[in-house]
Amino acid sequence: MPNTTPRSTVPSRVCPTCGTRIAETASRCAVCGMQFENTAGRAASAPARMTGAATSFNLPLGIVIGGPALFMIAGALIVVGLVRLGFFPSGGAQLNATLTPSPTITLTSAPTETFAPTFTPTAIPPIQITVQSGESCLSYAYLQKIDPKDHVSFVNEIIKLNKLSADCTDLRIGQDLLIPQPTPTQPPPATATFSAEQKTRDACDLVPHEVKEGESLAGIAANYNVSTESLREINKNIDGDTVFSGFTINIPLCRRLPTPGPTPTPTIPPPYPGPNLLTPKDGVVYGQTTETVALQWAAVDTLRDNELYQVVVEDLSASEELRWVDYVRDTRIIVPTTLRPTDSSTHVFRWSVSVVRQTGSTDAGEAIYVSAGNSSERRVFAWGGTAPAVATQTP
Repeated sequence: MPNTTPRSTVPSRVCPTCGTRIAETASRCAVCGMQFENTAGRAASAPARMTGAATSFNLPLGIVIGGPALFMIAGALIVVGLVRLGFFPSGGAQLNATLTPSPTITLTSAPTETFAPTFTPTAIPPIQITVQSGESCLSYAYLQKIDPKDHVSFVNEIIKLNKLSADCTDLRIGQDLLIPQPTPTQPPPATATFSAEQKTRDACDLVPHEVKEGESLAGIAANYNVSTESLREINKNIDGDTVFSGFTINIPLCRRLPTPGPTPTPTIPPPYPGPNLLTPKDGVVYGQTTETVALQWAAVDTLRDNELYQVVVEDLSASEELRWVDYVRDTRIIVPTTLRPTDSSTHVFRWSVSVVRQTGSTDAGEAIYVSAGNSSERRVFAWGGTAPAVATQTP
C-alpha cells in the first residue's frame, strides 16, 4: 500500500531581519517577531515592541552572525595585550594566589619560680665530760664560748640535763656530766657592706692565746701590751675580768699601746709557738746508775737579747711540792743531781719548755720574766733514787 503521508518540506522562505526560515504561509517571524505580507513575503510592519518614533532598520545576516564572533576576538586580543604588558602572569603561571598557612602558635608556660630551701636547724646532742677540779657550771659556758647574755640559760640547761641543784653546787670530781651543745643558727645573708667593727677585725692581726693556769686577763693584756678593753671588744665571750685555764682568746696586735718615753722600745714580736720536745721520750725510766738526765728541744726562732727558754721540772712523787725552774738560751739543759731522789724509790718527774721575755728587775736584782709564747707539751720521765734498796728479810 503506497505511503500517503505527505512529506515534510523544508521551508524556503527566510525572514529578511534575522535570517530564520519560516513557513510559506507564516505572517510573523517566530524569532524576531517581524510581520510579513501574505502575498509578497515582505515585511508588513514592525512588531509592537519595535515601533516608535525611531525609524526601523534591518541588519544583514552576516553582521548578525559575525558580530559576536568579532567581539570575542577583540576581547581575546585585549587580554593578550594586558598579559604582555605585565598586568597578568604569563606562560603557565597560576593566576590564583597561593595561600601560605599561618604558623601555629605554641603556648609556653611561664617558668616556675624556684624557692630557696628552708633552713631547718638540727639539734646537736649533748656531749659527756668528766668533772675536773676547779670546774663549775659557769666555767663550761666559757669553755663552750657561749655569749655572756646566754650564760644563765646555758647553766640552767646543764642543771636540767643532769638533775643538779638549782645553784649547781653539787658537782663532784670524776662525775660524768652532760653538756648541751648550741643549736646551729642560719648564717645571715651575704651583704656587700661591712660594719666598722667588722672592718676593724678584718684589718687587725689576731693571734690566739691559750689561757694557762694562774693567768689573769690583766696579766695577758700586760704581756702583749694591749688593754683589757681591747681584749673584751675583740672577744665577745669574755665576761668581766675572769678567764679560765684552757680557754683561747684572740690578741689584737693592732691595738698595742704606745710605749711611754722619748725612745720607745721596738715592737714586741708575736708570741712564739710551744717548743717541740726532742729527748727524752715520754715515759723513759732512768735507773739508779744514771748520773745525769739531759733535756733537749727544738728552737722556735732566733731569740732576742731579752728572751730565754724557761725550763720547768716538777717531782710528782715527792711528799712536798718540788719544782725547779731555770732559764737558758741554748736548746739543751742538764737536770741537776740535786733533784735526784735520795731514797730508794723511783720518782716521776714532769717537764716543759716555753719562751719568756725579761721586762725588768726587782730591787734585789732578780730578773722579772713574762711569757712570750705558748708552752710545749708536758712529758714525764722516771728517775731512780740514790739510796740502795733495802732487802726485805723473808721469815
